[in-house]
Amino acid sequence: MFDGLKEKLGRFKSDVEADAETETELDESADPEPIDESAETTDAVESSPSESDDSAVDTEADDGPGLAKKAALAATGRTIITEDELEAPLEQLELELLSGDVEMGVAREITERIREQLVGDTRKQVESGEQVIERAIGDALREVISVGQFDFEARIEAGEKPIVIVFTGVNGVGKTTSIAKLSRWLEARGYSSVIANGDTYRAGANEQIEEHAEALGTKIITHQQGGDPAAVIYDAVEYAEANGIDVVLGDTAGRLHTSNDLMAQLEKIDRVVDPDMTLFVDEAVAGQDATNRAREFNVAAEIDGAVLTKADADSQGGAAISIAHVTGKPILFLGTGQGYDDLERFDPDEIVNRLLRDEE
Repeated sequence: MFDGLKEKLGRFKSDVEADAETETELDESADPEPIDESAETTDAVESSPSESDDSAVDTEADDGPGLAKKAALAATGRTIITEDELEAPLEQLELELLSGDVEMGVAREITERIREQLVGDTRKQVESGEQVIERAIGDALREVISVGQFDFEARIEAGEKPIVIVFTGVNGVGKTTSIAKLSRWLEARGYSSVIANGDTYRAGANEQIEEHAEALGTKIITHQQGGDPAAVIYDAVEYAEANGIDVVLGDTAGRLHTSNDLMAQLEKIDRVVDPDMTLFVDEAVAGQDATNRAREFNVAAEIDGAVLTKADADSQGGAAISIAHVTGKPILFLGTGQGYDDLERFDPDEIVNRLLRDEE
């Protein structure tokens, strides 16, 4: 995952570093002439205060504060990155991010944060340009993708049991499989779970989720096809309370945010069950579509976080970069394969490391 974005960010680092180093070489090649201290003293005595002031103003006008500062920094072993040096690489980076399925507002936010970090930034010569650029990109990405992030396991541990989690999203994005994976993830950490099939309208939904439950050895609560989804999840909560189960995982029918009947079902589930979390599920490979749907679902049903499936098949990572920022709600998990153990906690620091550093 993220190979495409990693390549684009790498090109940006190289472009900015090349421009900055070229500017630094030009500064360092212009060695100042040796200063004749006696001549300077004589000039100071003979010059009137007004003439000295005029000379200072002329020097400032000729060199400009940017060049004067840069020359002084070069003389002390430091260098600076200017806005002119960044303009073309940042414009290209924004286009590259958009082509990598990063949402437009998010791409602009990333480039503006990088600009704020780098323009006028000074660094010691012992710190390479690449390190400076990498740090700025990393900070910008981290700020964008960390929005709303919370410790999922700590919330499970601290919450009053049973914790009720409802999954929603459009058809065919892997909600049911994600529920099965999360059941395994919880089990590996010592938490028991029960699965509730609130997808009572899709033919074959019971069979699919029953297969997962049997493979996992997890209890499942189902009703007849066409039954009330809220009633199914409510029964699962009662079962969990009676049997000391830690977490209820509630599936729901795939829907669009514009499907009034199905959205009304979610509202009823909220009233009847009052879930602790509602998680939006979509495919990482859906890119901009996944980002747009996450935004729309959050408006319609107010999600608490997102799970992105098929992350292993997504070479760009635009949805993973964008969703938290556009919804204000975190990405919590990535589905990274077909097996039940192929569920990975979304760690912003780890994602940034993947994007900016070469694999060992």
